[in-house]
Amino acid sequence: MKIKENYVMREVAGQAIVIAVGEESKKFKGMINLNRTGKDVWTGLEKGLNLAEIVKKMADDYEVDENTAMQDIESMVNRLLKIGVLEN
Repeated sequence: MKIKENYVMREVAGQAIVIAVGEESKKFKGMINLNRTGKDVWTGLEKGLNLAEIVKKMADDYEVDENTAMQDIESMVNRLLKIGVLEN
């Protein structure tokens, strides 16, 4: 799973947002606001980590069990897949 080309995360006024650039911006209008954990998931995807690696890191960083982390991360990833920001 990876972030589609032409989607980037930027910091604007202390808020992490995802926007489409280039040709992709003609199809995807708007932006995605990420909270702190969403930003961490996005960063993991940018680094090429797989879901298991992201779950492990998030569980360690936020001191939650891996099942809870997996459910939350899968929810975010599924939303990003649905709107076309991620690809398998």
